[in-house]
Amino acid sequence: MVPLSFANEEFFLTEGRAVFWPRENALLVADLHLEKASFYATHGQMLPPYDSRETLERVALAIRETGARRVFTLGDNFHDNAGTGRLEPHAAGMLAALTRATDWVWITGNHDHAMEAQAGGTLAHELEVAGMVLRHQAKAGETRPEFSGHYHPRLHITVRQRRIRRPCAVVSRDASGSGRMILPAFGALTGGMDAADPAILKAMQPASTIHAMLPAGGKLVQFSLWTSPHPAGAAEGAASGA
Repeated sequence: MVPLSFANEEFFLTEGRAVFWPRENALLVADLHLEKASFYATHGQMLPPYDSRETLERVALAIRETGARRVFTLGDNFHDNAGTGRLEPHAAGMLAALTRATDWVWITGNHDHAMEAQAGGTLAHELEVAGMVLRHQAKAGETRPEFSGHYHPRLHITVRQRRIRRPCAVVSRDASGSGRMILPAFGALTGGMDAADPAILKAMQPASTIHAMLPAGGKLVQFSLWTSPHPAGAAEGAASGA
């Protein structure tokens, strides 16, 4: 884990794409997309049916690593509303154990807006916790500190003629020092969008700066994506410790 100062609080970004909030003893994860493989199977595209197991193992590891007692999932928890009913017994047992061991809150997203908490936990469309807004999709114009998911951001850079794509968080900051964060997709079977995509930059306005952030070598590395007053667009930045 690497420390990250955000919205005048201290957080940690884990190697496994989660954010740990020490003051609330809470783990934040986005876009689990559980039962994505079984969803595709119902449409004739057969994929290995173990994505939910792998994703839940990742969640369990992050809970052990951080000691979190609360879990907030930031939407698209299942790939569709019926996903909870397709969990095979082993994965269902894993999920039930996790929701019993923690104060688990499902924040719903566009893929699972009508999901049911069949394996435990509670449901919410969005929440405000200790002044932080937790929702699935970043709301353009939001001025409160905000955590969201939805976009599956990935950093796209070229290093020594090699194209590198890695999941990352996208963090905006405004003149007051407050900010908003889009988490990377946590699920085992999730793709990604370029962190500098105009749709992401637009969703993070108003902002003074927007950066891609990820842990690397035990440090937090950041790349500039956008700086006011330039037009929204992608500007590949140079790495720097934070």
